[in-house]
Amino acid sequence: MTTTEYLGKPTSRVDGPAKVTGEAKYAAEFNVPNLAYGYIVSSGVTRGTIKSINAAEVEKIPGVLKVLTHENAPKTASLDRSHRDQLASTHGSPFRPLYQAELQHSLQPVALVVAETFEAARYAASLVQVEYEIAPHETDLHGSRAKAHPPKDSRTGYVPPPKKPRGTPEEAFEKAPFKVEAEYYQPAEHHNPMENFASTCVYGEDGKLTIYQKTQGVQNCQEYICSVFGLSKDEVQVISPFMGGGFGAGLRPTHELYLSVLAATALKRSVRVSMTRQQMFSFSHRPETIQDFKLAATPDGLLDSVTHTAIQESSRYEEFLETVVNWSGLVYTCPNVRLDHQLVYLDLASPADMRAPGAVTGLYGFECAIDELAYQAKLDPLAFRLKNYSEKDQNLDKLYSSKELREAYRQASEKFGWDQRPLDPRSTRRGSDLIGWGMATGCWEAMQGKAAAKAVLTPDGKLVVSSATSDIGTGTYTVMTMIAAEFSGVPIENVSFELGDSSMVYSPVEGGSWTVSSVGSAVKTVCEELKARLFKLAGKMDGAPLGDAKVEDVTFDQGEMRVTKNPVRNVTYAEALQANGLDKLELDTTELPQLVKQMTHGVYSHSAVFVEVAVDEDLGTIHVTRVVSAIAGGRILNPKTARSQIMGAIVWGISMALEEESMLDHQFGRFMNHNYAEYHVPVNADIHDIEVIFVPEHDDVVNPLGAKGLGEIGIVGVAAAVTNAVWHATGKRVRSLPVTLDKLL
Repeated sequence: MTTTEYLGKPTSRVDGPAKVTGEAKYAAEFNVPNLAYGYIVSSGVTRGTIKSINAAEVEKIPGVLKVLTHENAPKTASLDRSHRDQLASTHGSPFRPLYQAELQHSLQPVALVVAETFEAARYAASLVQVEYEIAPHETDLHGSRAKAHPPKDSRTGYVPPPKKPRGTPEEAFEKAPFKVEAEYYQPAEHHNPMENFASTCVYGEDGKLTIYQKTQGVQNCQEYICSVFGLSKDEVQVISPFMGGGFGAGLRPTHELYLSVLAATALKRSVRVSMTRQQMFSFSHRPETIQDFKLAATPDGLLDSVTHTAIQESSRYEEFLETVVNWSGLVYTCPNVRLDHQLVYLDLASPADMRAPGAVTGLYGFECAIDELAYQAKLDPLAFRLKNYSEKDQNLDKLYSSKELREAYRQASEKFGWDQRPLDPRSTRRGSDLIGWGMATGCWEAMQGKAAAKAVLTPDGKLVVSSATSDIGTGTYTVMTMIAAEFSGVPIENVSFELGDSSMVYSPVEGGSWTVSSVGSAVKTVCEELKARLFKLAGKMDGAPLGDAKVEDVTFDQGEMRVTKNPVRNVTYAEALQANGLDKLELDTTELPQLVKQMTHGVYSHSAVFVEVAVDEDLGTIHVTRVVSAIAGGRILNPKTARSQIMGAIVWGISMALEEESMLDHQFGRFMNHNYAEYHVPVNADIHDIEVIFVPEHDDVVNPLGAKGLGEIGIVGVAAAVTNAVWHATGKRVRSLPVTLDKLL
């Protein structure tokens, strides 16, 4: 047994000092001798063909080393899908930079200028002239919705298709006394992390590549480069110790990685390629989505019919699919359900996973439509949800591994004061402001993937645990250190966790809120195996310091093994190593998901979100003045970083509801607000009181730790709760995000 208890206690980030002092290095900050710089030239048109590029003239500019285009780029082994991205929701051929003259979307890379300095590369790139043969393009989802069709691949990437219909939803809808038929719209959104994507490719004397990359998956990037350039894993090492935000944009290899390696191998020298903020709008984004709902309830307020259809954009070269509609079939009890998901091919870059992909979109529309139905039935929105509470996963007809959503409703509503809420809209004023209260439910799947961890214990009592995972700002360094200390019995100050190196043992990409579940479980297992090995070493020591005790009779704590009922019989870890002549104890293990248990249950995290808004009656301005969110997320390992995750997610949910919108000019087929000045995100003045409640939840099915990921669940339901609060304040349903003042006036 281990008596040390680190898990469950608020713990500051172990990487905090490195970040605040500048010691932490990011992809574009590694100093490399003889480094060249690449600058991407982006397409000026959306669709067509490149007729000519004045590359030869630009190469005459002092300091310019090479202008790479589709005409002179070295041929690679493969640029098609010869490997499957670990967490890519796509089917088809991924975008191939500098591969052909054909243009597939606006801001597509058409050339890479490589020069001795960044400034020279940027200047020369401004002089690159490209002549195009322009073809008609289509970027309007609404204008093209008649072309919507089911995905060609019934299972795109890891995303399951919509569940088959159950019951007779059309018939139930026609007979029901309470009905809602509504369309909800969400625009495209871009990830916009603070750190732009960058890649520093170091070309070694032996031709081996060391790549400092901004990514959520170093081994995914390594596999991609090896596949595309025909290299072995021994020839490519990808390193990413820190990441200034990803939110899903870094799940797949991005343009600058391929281009930096292309330039480095062509010039046989080290090259760095960084994206500008504008170029960050040239690839992944949350897809624009239209959702149609038909909901109905019985006379006593029971949900009786759900029809949910989603229409999303996808690129022409890939099919991107999110799990948008499936949530509507499982959140509440309903006997009659029909779900459908369709795609429209547009001349845009492929969308990508973005924090809580699919769920944050689908539950925004569904939770707003549920709110509408509750009012049709003249029921309080919370009372309606409790009346239709589901005790099992409706889609799979399986019991939940755990579900404390009812308790989350209770705690959050009590803290918020929901029982004081008048049912009718426009019932509460505060000066010139109309006050509204809204709520919504959140749900996210609690996944576990295969992962490995390595542990190395040295005689000085230091333990280093490692895995090739990432820390995208969520606190992975910290929580893995806590898990290792908890299950090894080594004091936390003597434990360090290393990550972000493709040469380390296997880890899936960091996404989907499954890193603690996956990598954390592997860390737990390897530390428990470490203790078992230490016990065997103690048994070989002269004098048998632990006597004839069995391993279950021994307490492992503070770097020491002692017989629980006779503590004077003890031995330190260091003594066990030294007595056996070992300069280190090293082992690794791979942890697989508990599939037998997990496949017989619905495994999800849940949230209950309550929001207050103040809407200026004359100006239409909206302020979110108060948020209470209760999370049922299994065992909370570090309440401090967990709360931070939920608060950040709530801020983003407010942003989604009121501010974020990637605006397309369909004449040019381009996102026009591709900068921080015009792509609106919250500032401090936009965010007021936020309270996070963690509801105790025991789950021995989800993974050996009993913990569920928290990165996604915090944002799901927030936009719906804000929108519902705006309706309660004003009496006006706005079914199009973001809810801006022009839609209220």
